[in-house]
Amino acid sequence: MKQSQPRYIMVGGFLGAGKTTAILKLAEHLKRQGRAVGLITNDQGTGLVDTAMARASDFPVEEISGGCFCCRFNSLVDATRKLTATTRPDVLIAEPVGSCTDLMATVTLPMKQLYGENYRIAPLSVLVDPIRAMRVLGLGGGRQFAPKVTYIYRKQLEEANLLVVNKCELLDATQTAKLVAALKQNFPKADVFAVSARTGDGLAAWFDRILTGELSATDIMDVDYITYGVGEAMLGWLNATARLSGSPVDGNELLLRIGCALRDRLAKADAEIAHLKMTLTATGDGLDIAVANLVRTDAVPELSFRLAEPFTEGELTVNLRAQAEPALLERIVREVAGECGAALGSLASFKPGQPNPTHRVDAGGVEHRPVLP
Repeated sequence: MKQSQPRYIMVGGFLGAGKTTAILKLAEHLKRQGRAVGLITNDQGTGLVDTAMARASDFPVEEISGGCFCCRFNSLVDATRKLTATTRPDVLIAEPVGSCTDLMATVTLPMKQLYGENYRIAPLSVLVDPIRAMRVLGLGGGRQFAPKVTYIYRKQLEEANLLVVNKCELLDATQTAKLVAALKQNFPKADVFAVSARTGDGLAAWFDRILTGELSATDIMDVDYITYGVGEAMLGWLNATARLSGSPVDGNELLLRIGCALRDRLAKADAEIAHLKMTLTATGDGLDIAVANLVRTDAVPELSFRLAEPFTEGELTVNLRAQAEPALLERIVREVAGECGAALGSLASFKPGQPNPTHRVDAGGVEHRPVLP
């Protein structure tokens, strides 16, 4: 089932949309068909839960840290070439930073124009969390991001070829229909899919589209890079690792307890969580891993992977993104880590820098450099 040109698929979407879970389901689907898969993860920092999840699922993965694909385009190309040389994949799947937009002009079209003879470029998919999307589109109440953060969210939806409403198990049929209709009305150029990466519902139609469809020429959207940069700078970023040891404990329950403690303190500080991801890996077994996710301050942390048995020693990884100052995130993480007996190792908290893409081109290859502050 090898093909001469690997298919290149990029799956975007805001923080908490469930991109990693959906991508792993796609990778597993391809593996069952006998196709080789390579994954590329991306983040502003290092020590990614997404990378750990991909490796725990036994897929080859390259990690690009220190900036988004648009600003690290050459690193993305290098990662693609490395995977192509080492694993000879039929399909490459790239997951950009969840706060990144303008991917069509800065990543997808440059990739097609510069390396289109090497890869078959799939339509750009953008996943959405249905609860967050309903709030942004005025279909539901609840905590909101600041307007400049919401600007990034809406721009992601605007540029999509395929809008994929994920986690549809959280909605009833009427709510799903209203959300799909609102997305079609507000973003008419995109085809809309309703799926659940968790249950598998609707995935077949989306998979078929991205595995057979080709990227077509498209107009690039207008983006105010000053507003974009301010919106990203309103998000605090924290990546940390810690060691846990002691008597045998249920690591799954412990991870959920840590997630609840972080959520409660962030809610008290009026910080809106964009995405909290945590892994707990038993020492000596990198494939025995628990993964917890929390995608809103008013939500409940959930496990997507579970440790098979109690552990006595392991490593905790925390990736926290929230609308809050990095110093606040660091203080809260240090407090909670201390209370659960975790010995912190690495810890980095920061705000993303001003986006400054390597390339920005339209379908005809004409450069459109952004206006930067």
